[in-house]
Amino acid sequence: MKNREQKIKTLIADDENPARKRLRELLVERSEFEIVGECSSGEETIKAVAAKAPDLVFLDIHLQDMNGFEVLEDLSRRENLPLIVFVTAYDQYAIRAFEFHALDYLLKPFDDERFAETLDYAVSRIKHGGIEKLSQKISGLIADFKRDQERTPSGAQAEYQNRLVLRSAGKIAFIETRDIDWISAEGYYVSIRVGGKSHLMRESLKNLERILDPRIFLRIHRSTIVNIKRIKELHSHFHGEFFVILKDGKRFKLSRGYRENAERLLDGHF
Repeated sequence: MKNREQKIKTLIADDENPARKRLRELLVERSEFEIVGECSSGEETIKAVAAKAPDLVFLDIHLQDMNGFEVLEDLSRRENLPLIVFVTAYDQYAIRAFEFHALDYLLKPFDDERFAETLDYAVSRIKHGGIEKLSQKISGLIADFKRDQERTPSGAQAEYQNRLVLRSAGKIAFIETRDIDWISAEGYYVSIRVGGKSHLMRESLKNLERILDPRIFLRIHRSTIVNIKRIKELHSHFHGEFFVILKDGKRFKLSRGYRENAERLLDGHF
């Protein structure tokens, strides 16, 4: 148990400078915490943990040279594992695992209130000597991750996400990907259409395309992804262009840049 007057040594690990800056600004408002270092890569994080012996680490899932799981696997070999708070923008596998193991995480973008809850949780765990139990849960998380990797043959495509996680108005909502009709880019956000309702998510279309099953979802334009099962018709247009008509009547243009991919997935019905 830490003495009340002794500060909680905290390490920040995130590959984006704005993200590190935000964490730093929020942490300095709490006198219980002392920032002992900031890292942008996994290798830096591992070395910093060894040198600084932090009590708490804010660990981003995607670092410059490795992911948070790989960092955590290395850290788990040490006797005194710090309390880990994961930071993630869209990694749904991580979120499911954290929920199962009752680990805390911050889903970007998070608000000040949510961050304060995380800090209160950390203070409580450290004060009551809960780090050892959390270390055991983290070991379970690593074991799950390894089994998941082993189930995926070498060189094979990793499992695609079957749900998306949306945070708004202080709550987290889950959307089954199979229920999505279409997704369109909206500046720094994407609009996800499900059953006649639209949901905003702070994510890029490129990242969503990477985690969605290409057997179900089709990128037809730089700003549009559609669920193939929702496609009703394809209408030809001038100069070899096409329009995609969905079952709900929504009409999208199929740009030439994505036509080859569409032909392969839709069995050449053009």
